[in-house]
Amino acid sequence: MLELRVRSVTNVATGINTYELVDPAGGDLPPFSAGCHVDVHIPGNYVRQYSLSNDPAERKRYVIGVLNAADGRGGSKAMHAMVHAGATIKVSAPRNNFPLGEGARRHVLIAGGIGITPIMSMVRVLESRGSEYVLHYCSRSPERTAFREELEALAQKGNVIHHYDHGDPAKGIPLSRVLEWADAGTHLYYCGPPGLMAAIAEASAHWPAGTVHCEHFAAPPAAWPRKEASAANGEFRIRIASTGQTMRVPEGKSILQTLREAGVPCESSCEAGVCGSCRTRYLEGTPDHGDFVLDDAEREQYLMICCSRAQSELLVLDL
Repeated sequence: MLELRVRSVTNVATGINTYELVDPAGGDLPPFSAGCHVDVHIPGNYVRQYSLSNDPAERKRYVIGVLNAADGRGGSKAMHAMVHAGATIKVSAPRNNFPLGEGARRHVLIAGGIGITPIMSMVRVLESRGSEYVLHYCSRSPERTAFREELEALAQKGNVIHHYDHGDPAKGIPLSRVLEWADAGTHLYYCGPPGLMAAIAEASAHWPAGTVHCEHFAAPPAAWPRKEASAANGEFRIRIASTGQTMRVPEGKSILQTLREAGVPCESSCEAGVCGSCRTRYLEGTPDHGDFVLDDAEREQYLMICCSRAQSELLVLDL
């Protein structure tokens, strides 16, 4: 856990502030890559995940963007009301569940509202590399568009296309046209509110496996398409490989809860399968994955213990 100082707070759009976080002694911060997020400990006993929006080449600061969500759970309101320039806050080291695809020839980026924050870091990297990309930025109006002035030069070059719906999603981005063709070597990245996320998932369903990447800010609705059916809801057993300790995970209780009740320390944050902090390697058994983070290759080795269950009678965890 890092103790960082808030060097500046800047209003970048209606209801959206950016927070520049630095080491109090002026030292380098742990490196990060485009798509990374950090856990921020906010006054009021809130822990929230915020994406880093600045250039990963910068080692002296992290910049996060926070929307003051009127219908949220209180964390963003506390951030806006109680965290000011000069304050010190606890921040985790960066984690990346949303990296740029290796070997991609072209990149299509879609951001909705505050979902621009991880996408901004990607844009900075792609610009520095001279990569081929286009960003479709969906927002209600220019006044609600974060980083608008900074993106103006890129919009003039044709790399950024703004879509203002003025409160009517039907007047927003034409997804069927934007995502109609999945050219070889093109990767898609998207982040935004649940409705937009679901619409993009449906419109890009025909894209080749491994070319579509997304990040959720909260657990999606139950109707969100998942890679596996969640069929194993009953009781199963887990075993800790290092000690041989075996315990039952009853219906209605998570692996994370079961381990904590047994005195096993476990890192977690969102407890909804979207932040990646509770990722755990398994050695035996077949998980019933419930997360929205791991890709198919990672699921061969890992599960999220906050939300996954088991299709097999026993899971052996590498703990």
